[in-house]
Amino acid sequence: MEKAGYVYIMASARNGTLYIGVTSDLLKRAWEHREGIAEGFTKRYGCKVLVWFEVHDRIDDAIRREKQMKEWRRAWKLRQIEVSNPDWRDLFPTLM
Repeated sequence: MEKAGYVYIMASARNGTLYIGVTSDLLKRAWEHREGIAEGFTKRYGCKVLVWFEVHDRIDDAIRREKQMKEWRRAWKLRQIEVSNPDWRDLFPTLM
């Protein structure tokens, strides 16, 4: 049986720098970004707020969606966040 997957967006602040990622363990991965354990883009640009995520039954579907979203214009990404999270609340606490 294949693992489920998550596509997620981390932000530095409202309308700030955005990072789109994919994982099979959203709680762990979001925590790593928040704590600065995940080296790279999110640490460098301070993307610590989980502002959007989407659940997929299969990890390969999540990977496909992530690649698709990374091709989007910034305005489309912002709209995706605003539809489900207009206040840009940190969704990390909702995962626990």
